[in-house]
Amino acid sequence: MKYLGHKSEDEREQTLLEHLQGTSALCAEFAKAFNMTETGKLLGLYHDLGKYSAGFQKRIQENGPKVDHSTAGAKFLGPYFVPLAFCIAGHHSGLMNKGVKGDIDNGTLIARLNKSLTGQLAYDAFKEELPELNIDKKNFPVLRDTYKAMTLTRMLFSSLVDADFLDTERFMRPDALGRGEFDNLEKLYERYNAYIAAWGEPTSPINKKRTQIREECIASAHGEEGIYSLTVPTGGGKTIASLGFALEHSMVHKKQRIIYVIPYTSIIEQTADVFREIVGSKNVIEHHMNVDYDDSEAENNQALRQENERKKLATENWDAPIIVTTNVQFFESLYAKKTSRCRKLHNIANSIVIFDEAQMLPSDFLKPCTRIIQELAANYHTTAVLCTATQPSLNQYFSEDLPIKEICADVDDLYEFFRRVTFKNKDFTDFEALISELNSHEQVLCIVNSKKAAQKIYDGFSGDGCYHLSTFMCPQHRRRVLAEIRKRLKNNQPCKLVATSLIEAGVDVDFPTVYRELAGLDSIIQAAGRCNRENKRKAEASVVYIFNVQDDESKVPSFMRLPREVAQMVMREFEDISTTEAIKKYFDLLHEYIGEGLDLHDILGKSDKRMLFGDIADEFKLIGDTGRSLFIPCDDLSEELLAKLQAGVRNRSLMRKVGQYVVNVYENQFLKLQGAGVIDVLDENISILTDMSIYDDNKGLIVAVDEGIGVFF
Repeated sequence: MKYLGHKSEDEREQTLLEHLQGTSALCAEFAKAFNMTETGKLLGLYHDLGKYSAGFQKRIQENGPKVDHSTAGAKFLGPYFVPLAFCIAGHHSGLMNKGVKGDIDNGTLIARLNKSLTGQLAYDAFKEELPELNIDKKNFPVLRDTYKAMTLTRMLFSSLVDADFLDTERFMRPDALGRGEFDNLEKLYERYNAYIAAWGEPTSPINKKRTQIREECIASAHGEEGIYSLTVPTGGGKTIASLGFALEHSMVHKKQRIIYVIPYTSIIEQTADVFREIVGSKNVIEHHMNVDYDDSEAENNQALRQENERKKLATENWDAPIIVTTNVQFFESLYAKKTSRCRKLHNIANSIVIFDEAQMLPSDFLKPCTRIIQELAANYHTTAVLCTATQPSLNQYFSEDLPIKEICADVDDLYEFFRRVTFKNKDFTDFEALISELNSHEQVLCIVNSKKAAQKIYDGFSGDGCYHLSTFMCPQHRRRVLAEIRKRLKNNQPCKLVATSLIEAGVDVDFPTVYRELAGLDSIIQAAGRCNRENKRKAEASVVYIFNVQDDESKVPSFMRLPREVAQMVMREFEDISTTEAIKKYFDLLHEYIGEGLDLHDILGKSDKRMLFGDIADEFKLIGDTGRSLFIPCDDLSEELLAKLQAGVRNRSLMRKVGQYVVNVYENQFLKLQGAGVIDVLDENISILTDMSIYDDNKGLIVAVDEGIGVFF
C-alpha cells in the first residue's frame, strides 16, 4: 500500500515517508543549534505516525472524516523522553498541560497518552517503512529541573513545527517565492565596517567619545558568550555601537543572527531605519503589530514585492540575519503554547539578542523575563546584551555562574561627559500656576502622568505653536503633530508641548526646558533625554523641572505610586539623580518593595510544578487588557479604510492600516460611548466613532463628564 502524507489541490501526491524524511532532516538541522541533532532527527521522523492509520489514509485518499493523527507518535516516543510526547501531541494544536494520572478527554498530555488507538486509528503499518527503533534512554538528558525541561521542550517543539511547516510548504507550493536569500552575517559585517570607515577620523569631542564607545564594544565582542550590559547615556551612539558588538561577536562565535528586542514600535521603526541604511534593506526584518509587508504600494514594483514577501515569510520563523521586534513578541513567544508563536524559537538559539531600553522590562514579569534570558545564555549559545541609558540593577536575578559583563569600562565618566541637563525640584499650588509658568517659555515641554491633566494644561496654553500629545489621539494624528513640532523646533519658532509619557522613549525632540511631573526615576531621566538633546546649550542652562501640583484633582494611577515614592527617596539622598549610583539605588529599592510582584502571575512557580504549558501561556501577557478599540475616521485615507471595514473586509494588511487610526478606551468609557449613541459597533474587535464632534483636532478624544447635559461629553 502507498501511504500518503499530503495531496495538493492539483492532485500531486507526497508520500508519507518523503514527508517524514524531509521533516526529520530539517528538524535535525534546527536542533543542532542547541546540541540536540539526533533528538531532532528522531522527532521529525516519527511525528506523523498516526498518518499510517487506515482512518487517516481514508481521509487523505478518499476525503474521509478527520481523524487524530498526532497522538500516535506521542504514545510511541513518549516513554523514552517526555518532551518528545509534548512536541508530537501538540504539533498542530499547541503545547498543553501535562495533567495527572487518570486524565481522560480533558485536553492534557496524559489524557492524550491514555487514549486508545485501535481499529481505524491503529498505526502499526509504520513498521513497513520506518526503521526499527533502537533507542537507549541514556541518550537523552536527565531533566530534573522542570523549568529547564519546559524550555527544552519549547525549543524542540519549535524545531519540529518549523520543519513540518517548511517541508509541507515546499511540496504544496513548489513554484512559490523561495524563503531566505538574505545576505549572511559576514557580508553584513563587511558593510558595517565600510559604513564606519566612511566617517573618517572624528574631530569633535562628542564624536571622539562615540568612537571610543564603539571601539570598546568591538573589543568586548571578543569575550565569551554570555550576558553583557551596555550602559551608555542618551547621545552616546549606542544603537550603532551595539550593532558593532553584535556583528563582531557573531564573527568570533559563528552566530546565526542578531535579534533586537525593543519596548516600543516607535523605537523599532527608527532603529530598523538605521540598520537598513548600514546593511541593506532586505536583511532587516521588523516584526511587530504595525509593520505591513502587504503594502499595496509595492504591487507595481516586482523587486520590492518579492522583498516584502520574503520579509513576511521571515516573520513566521525569524530565519533572517537581523530581526527587530518587541518585548511582547519576544518574551510571549518564549512562554507560548501556540504553534504560530513558538515556530521561531529555535532561531533564537546561537544568536545575539540585544535588549534595547532594558529598564523597560515589565516589573510584573521581571523574574520570568530574566530567567529565560539566563536559560538562553546558559544552554542555547545565546549572547544577551542589556542595553540602556538607565541600567536597572539586574545582577541579582542572574546566576553567579553567569554574571553580567559591562562593555564600557568607565560608565561614570560617560555619564559626566554626556551630562546635558540640570535637575531642579519645583512645587505648584495649582494648575493655573503651572500653566502660567509654562506660558512664559518660548519653547517648553511638559510631561504629565494623566491624559486628563494633559488636556487641562493644553486648554490653558496661550500664544503660537501650542501642542498636545496623548494616547487619546490616534497614532496617525500623533505622527502628524510630531512632524509639526520638530519643524518648529528646528526653525527656532515658539513651541509649547504638553504630553503624557508616550514621548519619553524613542521620540526624537529637543527642547531647551522640560517640566516632568513626579514619576519613577527612569521616566524622569528618559524625559530629560528630550532636553538639550543635541547638546547645543550648556547643562546649567538646560533645566529639567521635577514638579508636583498640590491641588491636582487627577488621581495618581496605582501603578505609579510606588515608583514615585521610591524616586522621592532617591532624590532626597542624591543631588544628581542621573548618576549610575542613584539609578542603581532606585532600581534596588523599587525591586525590593515590589518583592513577589516581580513575578506577579507566579510564572516561575507554575514552571516548577507539572509542566503547565497551557496555563503559563494564558497567564504570560505583558500587556494586559488595553480596553476597546475605537476607529477614528479623521482624514481621507481613514475614510477609505472605513468603507472597507463596513464592507466586511478583514485581513492582516487592512487591520494594520486601521491600527494607525485607533484609540483604545476603557470598558466603562466604551459603554458610555455606546449609550450616548456616538459609536457604531462593527464587530467584537472594532467600533467606529460616528460623532466626530467629540474628537478634537488638537487633543483627540474628549472624555469628560458635563453635568449640564444628558450626554457625558
